[in-house]
Amino acid sequence: MEFRLLGDIEARLDGQPIALGYARLRCLLAVLLVEANRTVAVDDLVERVWGHNHPRRPRGAVQHGITMLRKALTPLRDVEIAWRSTGYHLTVDPATVDVHHFQDLLGQARTTRDDARAADLLERALELWRGEPFGTLDTPWVNTVRTTLLGHRHAAELDLTDIRLRRGQHGALVAELSAQAADNPLDERLAGQYLLALYRSGHQADALHHYQELRERLADNLGADPSPPLRTLHQRILAADPALDLPVRPVMPRQLPAPPRSFTGRTDELARLTKAVGEHAIVSVGGIGGIGKTWLALHWAHEHLDRFPDGQLYVNLRGFDPSGQPLSPDTAIRGLLAGLGVDTAALPADPEALAGTYRSVLAGKQILLLLDNAADLAQVTPLLPGGPTCTVIVTSRRQLTGLVAAHGAVPLALDVLSAAEATELLARRLGAERVDGEPAAVAGIVASCGGLPLALGVVAARAATHPRLPLATLVAELTDAQLDALGGGDLSSDVRSVLSWSIRGLDDEAVRVFGLLGAAPGPDIGLPAAAALAGLPVARTRAALRRLDDAYLVQEHVPGRFRMHDLIRLFAAERSTEDEPLRRLVDFLLRTAYAGERRLYPYRPPIDVDPLPVGDAAAWFDAEHPCLLAAQELAAARGWQREVWQLAWALDTYHRRRGFLRDQIVVWTAALGTDDEAVRARAHRVLGHTHTYLGEPTDAGGHLRQALALAEQQGDLAGQAETQRCLAWTWVFRGDDRRALEHATTALELCRATDRALLDGAPELNMVGWLQAKLGAHDEARRHCAAALAIHRKHHNREGEAEALGSLGFLELQVGDHDQALTHYRQAIAVCRELNHTRGQAELLGRMGDVLLDAGRPNEAREYLREALDLHRSQHNVVDVERIQGVLATLTQRDLGPDFGPG
Repeated sequence: MEFRLLGDIEARLDGQPIALGYARLRCLLAVLLVEANRTVAVDDLVERVWGHNHPRRPRGAVQHGITMLRKALTPLRDVEIAWRSTGYHLTVDPATVDVHHFQDLLGQARTTRDDARAADLLERALELWRGEPFGTLDTPWVNTVRTTLLGHRHAAELDLTDIRLRRGQHGALVAELSAQAADNPLDERLAGQYLLALYRSGHQADALHHYQELRERLADNLGADPSPPLRTLHQRILAADPALDLPVRPVMPRQLPAPPRSFTGRTDELARLTKAVGEHAIVSVGGIGGIGKTWLALHWAHEHLDRFPDGQLYVNLRGFDPSGQPLSPDTAIRGLLAGLGVDTAALPADPEALAGTYRSVLAGKQILLLLDNAADLAQVTPLLPGGPTCTVIVTSRRQLTGLVAAHGAVPLALDVLSAAEATELLARRLGAERVDGEPAAVAGIVASCGGLPLALGVVAARAATHPRLPLATLVAELTDAQLDALGGGDLSSDVRSVLSWSIRGLDDEAVRVFGLLGAAPGPDIGLPAAAALAGLPVARTRAALRRLDDAYLVQEHVPGRFRMHDLIRLFAAERSTEDEPLRRLVDFLLRTAYAGERRLYPYRPPIDVDPLPVGDAAAWFDAEHPCLLAAQELAAARGWQREVWQLAWALDTYHRRRGFLRDQIVVWTAALGTDDEAVRARAHRVLGHTHTYLGEPTDAGGHLRQALALAEQQGDLAGQAETQRCLAWTWVFRGDDRRALEHATTALELCRATDRALLDGAPELNMVGWLQAKLGAHDEARRHCAAALAIHRKHHNREGEAEALGSLGFLELQVGDHDQALTHYRQAIAVCRELNHTRGQAELLGRMGDVLLDAGRPNEAREYLREALDLHRSQHNVVDVERIQGVLATLTQRDLGPDFGPG
């Protein structure tokens, strides 16, 4: 940790003859800074600066050093060294001295009960470190203080780790703590954190192994056993103590991006915004692109966090995205609900039901909802809470008059910055001294940028990157780029002119990556995908992205993912004329998605795609899902038919398990454009089955008829079998089990007539058995369902196993064996929970209630039915909710509708 003041003073002393020597002078200043605003006796100064090697005239040496320091401090405001009766006293604002600022932040962090605030304070404290304390200075006093400060830093790092563990970040911490434990092999607190992170990440054996290594190391080096707290933790890990699991706490979202540090002016607008929020629930902030709408909203929000005790939500609606694809309300709602801790896999597919769930979750909460960059009223309306307790701030380049008329929103329009505000913005970014030194050039910059904050920010970034560049040179560049017209006319072309020279300082590789990123589909891009797009190694791509980040051209909004402001992205896209990089990106996303799909559900016949390695498949799909949809849309626009249908295929399992049925419709509808009849048959089949579950029988029937006709034309017996099973489901939902059994039986016969890879017709066997059970053919049902269960277990298909167990449970209920029915259902529920199959859980819990009612155990039945009801409500399945409510009301109804059994 170097002191900020020390660097300023050394620069001013550069080149001056100093008899005392830089090292002693630096040490003298270090003592005074550490003891800032306290008097230090001369004898103490001598002892701390020279140690045991006192100069011949120690007081004279101190006096000479003080004289040199005073001379250096003369230009600095509010810093002086004065003689007091017993020694010297340095007066300075402690916040300007890193060591005191560090200690102050630590003190605040350790007194707050808010983990989010404590983590922020600790991170800010640790960011102050820029190397070893005092650099190369070497005296007994310096070495002692250095050791103390390093100990405080280590303690702060451990405090931050404790908070991160409490906030569920154990997975990300494992690698960090492994490296730290290697560097500090005897630190028992660090070892305890590492053990807990390993255990919570599912690595119990590794945690126990690390404990044994530590125990042996302590014995060999110190002749001691681990401390009692560490021994206790070891025993709890051995026993798999549930108390070690992360406690479930209410989610308080804090999604606001960081406040803009260079925010300037807007005093009147901020006052109007405060007044509007106090009187109304919705405020609409409008103005042209780059005018500072988001900056204003974020600055105000961070200044008024105390108004929103239940948290803050933020979403960029991308209403004016260069790709022309605003964020859909459904996608926005899913992201907001995820921020509120709602399981997105359990959310309903129907847009109205999804919006109802969203409003229910927000009901009664005092939350700030910042809807940034809205396209129109239709995009915003579904995102509005249903009550007055939440505050909504919407930013848009449109006036959103309908929001004012229909919802009572208060409009707040932003104009360009005044000349004084624009000058202050530059001063904050570049320093008052530099701005005051070239007033004419500053006036030229302000005039050329026309008060547009975005343009001013780009100019400031250019000037900050080149601190020795005269501002007058920038004015000449602005004039050459014709930015003097930026105050009026076509703003997008004016900003383009600013950006045309803002990238001049970048190397060719960074400029090329910049252009490619602008053309890439999706709202953002991950580092591996960016490397595929650029055709570069990951390390070189990361370096190029960092250079673009430094130039404020991209933003790493989450670790490893990068996005652009929409105007910058539009400009970047215009610079890219290459088509092959986009093909590489689509290929990368397809091959990785295919590998992820095979990991999620390896029981489908493979397709001709060369997979790329993928880690956590579900997490990868969660992060890349919007980009995958955008990639398929790009492929369709470019006529890349093969990639279109293969992306739909690769997304199939993810969409089904997450319940993204509307997205399933979109991707497979796009796949219908292929010339490959086999693919078209598959697309019609998936679309028909999905429309069935969405309660759209007309669309379902049309697609399934076409799928069957194509499969018959091609002689595809496996395709015919799958289509017949889908047709069986349509009759189940219509309530005609006999017609359903006819189709299911046909599907089974077709499977037996062909080489059915992997699952050997198990789904068809199960469906036939389940329908036979419904129709009273119990012996045949048992034979078919048991055979299906055996096949699924043989192939380790857990999802199929749950379906077959559900069918057997239903069968045992029909024959009156309640205990066996409950056993099957419990096993099936356990598998569904393992797979996070919430639809299956809800159906099976309802079946459990049905069994218990039939067994004359109504109190137990109520518990299962209520849990099933909660799950159906969370998915907003209106029909199922009404059905179970009726059962709970009467405790006599038995028909809960289509059972969870066949898949």
